[in-house]
Amino acid sequence: MSFVSSFVIGFSFMGLDESILKDLGISIGILVAFILFRNLFTKYVFQLIIKLTKKTPTEFLTQICLSFEKPLSWAFIIVGLYVAMDYFPFIEQHNELFLKFLRSMVIVLITWGFFNLSSPTTGILISLNQRMNNRIDLILLPFLSRTIRVILVAISISIIGQEFDYDVNGLVAGLGLGGLAFALAAKEAVGNIIGGVVIVTEKPFSIGDWIYTPSVEGTVEDINFRSTKVRTFSQALVTVPNATLANEAITNWSRMGKRRVNFNLGLNYLTNKDQIQKVVKKIDQLLNNRDDIHPDTIMVAFDHYGDSGLDILIYFFTTTTDWGEHVQIKHEVNLAIMGILEEEGVAVAFPTRTIYVSQESNEMFPSMGSSFDRDN
Repeated sequence: MSFVSSFVIGFSFMGLDESILKDLGISIGILVAFILFRNLFTKYVFQLIIKLTKKTPTEFLTQICLSFEKPLSWAFIIVGLYVAMDYFPFIEQHNELFLKFLRSMVIVLITWGFFNLSSPTTGILISLNQRMNNRIDLILLPFLSRTIRVILVAISISIIGQEFDYDVNGLVAGLGLGGLAFALAAKEAVGNIIGGVVIVTEKPFSIGDWIYTPSVEGTVEDINFRSTKVRTFSQALVTVPNATLANEAITNWSRMGKRRVNFNLGLNYLTNKDQIQKVVKKIDQLLNNRDDIHPDTIMVAFDHYGDSGLDILIYFFTTTTDWGEHVQIKHEVNLAIMGILEEEGVAVAFPTRTIYVSQESNEMFPSMGSSFDRDN
């Protein structure tokens, strides 16, 4: 027994006309068939199309297909509704309200596809940036993406409003009249948007940069219209309003051309003048002979007399700004300096204190004085 026959028999007891029930069953059957066809298309045909697009020189076609995958699957439902409505007994296929609904759904699906395509991580912006050899700064990509998405949604709403005979011009005029009140009410939001524009145009940092401000220190992960997201070194995600960030001093550690090393090496006070000169000369030669140390600014000199030793100033820059490589260079330099001190027989100073006991103390406390002398 066919689906339509079973449907007609089942509903004949409800007092409906047999022809109406038959058309209703055909209409539902057509809709179910399109749903099944949609599942088959998504599972087999669409996957085949994806495989074929991946063989092309660029990923642009693949990205378009993936962006429109869900909208295309819903398009089968819309087409199924339109075809099924030809048999639907209660609403005509050319009903004006029904056609407006279908056209609005098509607009929504097209907007949905382009919305996915304008994603900051995948889509047309990434492909465009790759074709331009990454000329677009990474901080601009999420900002441009959100701008395009807002425009797409605004255009879509405008077209759908006109489809249902809504006066969009009146809405725009109303927004113009209430613009001042809106601006006053959303002063902070507007300030954040302007701050975001300042950050994007001046480019004090980019996505992935390590920055330091009075508010936060960490790696920049994202920037949008309202705020900037920074991942701290403790892996906490801090959201800073753009207005706050734009008015603060921003230190971008990722844009350092070189990284500084500055410390004092304390030598024991028993070190003589010749030993100091030899140690200073050898450390200076050591630093100048390393390719990973910047040759322009190397300072090694007897700096001053410390409380516990003779301080040698060691000041230089590593050519790398990577923290791990920087620490490794310091490690190797420190070991080499230890070798130089061992060669020259020089000891490193450590906090000491010398106590002198006068003869008067021995006369006042003879027992303590004799005991002290015996011990020393």
